[in-house]
Amino acid sequence: MSHSAAAAPLRHGPYPELTWAAILVGYFLGVIIAVSIGYAALILGFSIEGSELAAILGFGILRGIMRRNSIIENNIAQTVASAVNGASSGLMFSVPAIFILGYGSDFNPVMLTFGAIAGAFLGIGFIIPLRKQMIDYERLTYPGGVAVATILKAPGAGIHKAMLLIGAALFSGVLHGFSQYYGVENWALGDAIGMPEYMNGVWYLSLLTIGVGYIAGKGGVAFIVGGYVCYWLLAPLMSGLDLFPADPDTGRILNDPGSLRLLLYRPVGIGMLIGGAVAGVVMAFPMILSAVRSMQNAARSEAAMSRDEMPIRLLYIAIGGAAVLLAVMAILSTEKMGLGRGLVMAVVGTLWVWIAGVILSEAIGRTNWSPLSGMTLVAVTILIFISSGLGDTKAAIVSAIMVGAAACVAMSQATDLMLDLKTGYLVGATPRQQQMGQFLGAWLGPIVIVVLIFVLHEAYVLGSDKLPAPQGQALASMVNGIMGGDVPGQKYLAGAGLGALLSIFQPGLGITVGLGFYLPFNIVLTYSIGTALRVGSDYKLGNTWAETTGIPIAAGLIVGEALVGVSFAIAKIVEAV
Repeated sequence: MSHSAAAAPLRHGPYPELTWAAILVGYFLGVIIAVSIGYAALILGFSIEGSELAAILGFGILRGIMRRNSIIENNIAQTVASAVNGASSGLMFSVPAIFILGYGSDFNPVMLTFGAIAGAFLGIGFIIPLRKQMIDYERLTYPGGVAVATILKAPGAGIHKAMLLIGAALFSGVLHGFSQYYGVENWALGDAIGMPEYMNGVWYLSLLTIGVGYIAGKGGVAFIVGGYVCYWLLAPLMSGLDLFPADPDTGRILNDPGSLRLLLYRPVGIGMLIGGAVAGVVMAFPMILSAVRSMQNAARSEAAMSRDEMPIRLLYIAIGGAAVLLAVMAILSTEKMGLGRGLVMAVVGTLWVWIAGVILSEAIGRTNWSPLSGMTLVAVTILIFISSGLGDTKAAIVSAIMVGAAACVAMSQATDLMLDLKTGYLVGATPRQQQMGQFLGAWLGPIVIVVLIFVLHEAYVLGSDKLPAPQGQALASMVNGIMGGDVPGQKYLAGAGLGALLSIFQPGLGITVGLGFYLPFNIVLTYSIGTALRVGSDYKLGNTWAETTGIPIAAGLIVGEALVGVSFAIAKIVEAV
């Protein structure tokens, strides 16, 4: 027997799992990841999964610093962290619409926060009874959960990835700090090489954008195509055919990139986001039927809840309490709401959380794609029709988006929990412990993200070129259309038709291409660097190199720049005060 084997400590009893160390590390990582991914979502219009990030950083802290070697304890830490992050996409896809519509001072942020927490608990409570059916019996794939389990099963690789991520974060943060301090955010390469102005050869100096492009890989090609079609195909065609729009007042030809984006590309892109999202819901109909069958099978199965799960009575209490809190938010969202209409909104919102959460969990389990933005649009549309009888447009919109935001957080938490439960299934974790970890993390995310939204809006303004908030802009435009506002209807309809056709051809394609139309082209150009690097590294070095080295570095680039960007926003507000 070797000396190392003889000296190895003997362990008695179960491995540590739901410990205070795991919970506190999960809170710490969850805040960092939620701020980073939330900030990136406001720039790029889509969110990335935080569980893998949390698993990598968790190894760095629990195993590298604290010398704890329980895989299932690290699994709890990443479950808590991803639960905190669950609010980032849910709120970033919805709440910015209130600010973009000009109603940022007309709602109660504390009430919104409590409503989002209630939504998070609803999403978790509704999805837990389906764990056995979807994971144990149907054995849905959940590729994201499998990827996290792979990290957890390779502790040495986990620590190596954590070091790469932290190093890249420091590098990205320092560079972005210099960029922000000196006010240098773009590189006008097009002017230097004589490119026509309408082709918009300006690059956004952002390692975060490169990092997101690298993580997306081939999946980001459609996003790039949308932007290149606008400025490097349509713009030259319009120039050759003299089709550039003219200013109605002065008759001046508008061929500069800003005017083209404002008058043409952005409204078409918004229409594509809406059309692609709605088509995504329609295309998910077979999964809806499958999800309904899952619910029926789970209800008939005597083993649907076992000692491995949280007691069903506690779930009823959590669901009931969260539904009551959602009703309180709906009723108090505006003075004109009234008890009856508020209760109707709360009931509809609760039912939608249950139905949509199951549908999204089924979709992401089979395809790793979630039509969250489409489900949010549908939810807000239904809620606006319920609240439209208030006689006050502002009150109707604010109340509908607030309840819709809570529902969006619930749907995000439901899909996140099922991904984490799949990871736990593969590494031998106890479902009850993970479910408790999800509840313990879910309350913190809404607090962090609501504060972040106000800080970023105060510093940079949501909907600006600095923070385009594409999903919020799409929701705001849809709301304007429903309420009879002045919107470029023909361009929206044309974009919606194109987005729907693309999403029918491939799920999510209409949204991805639409983002390329909507976003400033300097962001698209920089994003394309990350995508090209990923495609090139996969071709030359193989997928394994990307998983072990490339993706941790890219994740670090996102975290470093995002944290520095938020820090500068806070400093800007403090300086103004």
